[in-house]
Parts: sequence; C-alpha cells; structure tokens
Amino acid sequence: MPDGSPETPLLRHHLEGWRHRLTTGLRLKTTLLSELSGSVGDLGTYIPIVLALTLVSNLDLSTTLIFTALYNIATGVVFGTPMPVQPMKSIAAVAVSETPHLTVSQIAAAGISTAAVLLFLGATGLMSFLYRFLPLPVVRGVQLSQAMYLNFPKFIKIIRFFIYCKLIDGFEFEKGLAFAFSAIKYIRYNQDFSKTTATKTTDPRTWLGLDGLVLALTCLLFLILTTGDGGGNENNTSIVPTNRRRVHKRLKILSAIPSALIVFLLGLILCFIRDPSIFNDIKFGPSRFHVLNITWDDFKVGFLRGAVPQIPLSVLNSVIAVCKLSGDLFPGTELSATKVSISVGVMNLVGCWFGAMPVCHGAGGLAGQYRFGGRSGLSVVFLGLGKLVLGLLFGNSFVRILSGFPVGILGVLLLFAGIELAMASRDMNSKEESFVMLVCAAVSLTGSSAALGFGCGIVLYLLLKLREMDYSCFGLSKSTEEDEFLINP
Repeated sequence: MPDGSPETPLLRHHLEGWRHRLTTGLRLKTTLLSELSGSVGDLGTYIPIVLALTLVSNLDLSTTLIFTALYNIATGVVFGTPMPVQPMKSIAAVAVSETPHLTVSQIAAAGISTAAVLLFLGATGLMSFLYRFLPLPVVRGVQLSQAMYLNFPKFIKIIRFFIYCKLIDGFEFEKGLAFAFSAIKYIRYNQDFSKTTATKTTDPRTWLGLDGLVLALTCLLFLILTTGDGGGNENNTSIVPTNRRRVHKRLKILSAIPSALIVFLLGLILCFIRDPSIFNDIKFGPSRFHVLNITWDDFKVGFLRGAVPQIPLSVLNSVIAVCKLSGDLFPGTELSATKVSISVGVMNLVGCWFGAMPVCHGAGGLAGQYRFGGRSGLSVVFLGLGKLVLGLLFGNSFVRILSGFPVGILGVLLLFAGIELAMASRDMNSKEESFVMLVCAAVSLTGSSAALGFGCGIVLYLLLKLREMDYSCFGLSKSTEEDEFLINP
C-alpha cells in the first residue's frame, strides 16, 4: 500500500468540509452593500470601550485591532452568521473605574481566567446542558436588561459616558425602553472618554456644530427612513398588490442603501474636519508584538476583580443569549452553545497573552449587525478586514482619530442595536412568561448585575412551576374520593 494512502480520503473529507463551510458561511444572503452596512452595526459599543481602555489603561490599540480583526474573520467563517466580537464589558468597567486601575497585565489575566472557565464549560458539555434547560423567559429577561442599556449603565455610570438613567416607579415598558432614554442622554450630552471622576452631570450638547444635536438627529432620521423597523424588504413582488408595488419598489431601494456604513464613514470624515491636527499625529505602521509578563499576583487581582463579575455575564449574554437570538433571527440555524463557548475561550487564551483586549460574543452586537443588514458571515469578515487594515496601517495612532469621532453618531448606532435586541423578547406568549421576563430584567437593571437578575428569574420560574405542580404522585394530596367527600359531605 503506498505510503500515506489511508490518510488521503480523510484529508479529502476535511478539505471538502472546509470548502463547504466557506461557501455556505460566506455566501451572500442579501446585497453586498447591506452586508457592508451591517458590518459596522456593533461599533456603537466597540469604539467607546476600546477608546476608554486605550486612554485610561494604556491598552495597545494596534494589537487589539489586529487580533479582533482575526477573530472577526475566523468567526465569520466558522459560524456563517454576523457573529460579533465585542469587549468584555465588566472587565472594562473595573479596569477604568476602580482605584487603582487594572494594569494591562491584570486586564489580560482577567480575560484569560474568564476564557479558561468558558472553555471548560464548553469542552465538558456543561454549557450545552445549561442552554437546553434554562427557561426561555429567564434568558429573554437577561436579553431585555442588556437591551435597555446594552450593559452600559454599569460601565457608563462609573466613567460618566452619560448620565445614569434610573428606573422610577417600576418597569414602564409602555413608556419606552430605559435603554432608549439612556441612548438619548448619550446623544444629548458631551462625553469625555478619558474621565473617570464621579461627576454628576455633563455639558449639554449644542444644537449646531460637527458633533451637535442637529447632526445626531439627522443621522437618526436617515437611519429610520432607510432601514424602517429593521425587517428588511424580503417580500416577493409577485404577491404584492398592484397598488402597492410602487411603494414596495421604493422600500426596496431604501433598504438597499448601506445606511449604517454611510453614517459611520461620515463620522470618520468629521474626525479630520473637527481637528485637522490629527494628520500631523498619525504614524504609520503597527506596534511591535510582545508577550506580556503576567505574574501570579496579576492573575490573583485580575481574577478577583475582573473575571468574577465577568464570568456570569459571559455565560448568559455572550453564549446563551447569543445562541437564542441567532435562532430567532436566523430560523433553522441556531448556534451551538458548546461551539460559541469554546470560541470565546480560544480567542482570549491566544490574544490576551499579547496584550489584546479581552473579548466575547454579545447578543447586542449580533442584534446591531442584523438591524443594519448583516445576514451572513461575510458581514463580520468585512469588518475584520477593515480592522486589520487600520491596525496595520495606523497602529496606536488610530486612537487620535477615534477620540475625535462624533459621540452623537455612536449614540444613534447604539440606540438601534439595543432596540433590535429588546424586540427579541416579543415571543413571550403568556402572562406568566412575561412576568418572569420582566422581573428578571428589572432586577438586572436595579441591581446592575445580570447574574443577580438571572438568579431571581430562576427562583421565580421554579416557584411558579411549584405552585402548579400536581402533588398526588408524592402521596401528599388526598384521593379523588376524599376530595369529593370534602366538597359534598
């Protein structure tokens, strides 16, 4: 038998599998412009956190851009959906808000610790077990709480990205999502991403100017007119009534406009117009890669201060909620909780050693990319290629460009992402399910902890089921004859 011939069919099988994955995952499911527009749908959360970590904690922006670019490309190929790569928000909140600030090595240690836990849960099958048996209303409650501020109030409240909007008189869903109010605050007030002082208020944003209210409102109206409710225009023209075909054609043209991409590119152009001195500060080329020297003390501090609050959030929002949301947005293609959990683990066990920002997948990012047109893995591949070019070309000097980005535009993108995520909770069909979901969301908000809301939601769900349980199988209830005698003696 020729040397190596038994392995040839196996190798051919693997090559065919990867070829099939590439062709299906990166196949256009909508227009190319829509995929490009969807690729920037999660930058409303990505840019502020990366910028804050860079300015406050001296994060290496070039390394983070390059590694997150590679993550984007890999996840686009592996998952075949616009799977986002976002910062671990609880670690970021601790890093820039608590005193003393976490060092880069401690941030990396927190990311590695969180990644190790998620990799263990995924590899042992425990994550799949949690995913199968967790009640849907509890998951929806976690999603809704994230949508209300996309986990930002804890982060933004501390570093004063915008005024923290408290819930008053309970949960008033019919008056609008608290997330919407927070995003409007984000648009209305000036922000300083390098500030960590506990100031009560920020200066109101002026109406005119290159980062004024008029600009933000114009972008908001433009996105509403072009994207509508985010459902796209996928109806078959042949079944549209004749008197509506002209309207249908107009909506099809509007939905084909890469609105989010246009708004984002406008923001980049305005960076240079607002501060032309950026041109003088740009230095070309990436920073040099190096392995961090992470000590045992770094791991101890990083785990206790960063990983402990991050782990429950990553399990709930970065894995379970993402898989549930993917099933809602892409019926028939629900992601594997095991695969998503392992993905988060592998990304950080590689990149964090080089100083890259700890990252995870997030339901808010997926909702944002879907909202603006992302329907396949090609969307995040485009985003990854863009990040890779910026990281290699501008390196750490790109922080000068990001620091001048109009914050009002970021607030607009963030608003749409949060609303799309909140809309996933509309499948609660009974009052009981809605009750569990809203209690879980309310506790998550007021307690600033998704884990606390999750725990309360589980307890409430079990109590409601316990209330309806038939105890006859345990011999704790009287027989039918005895019940009849008690009713009619």
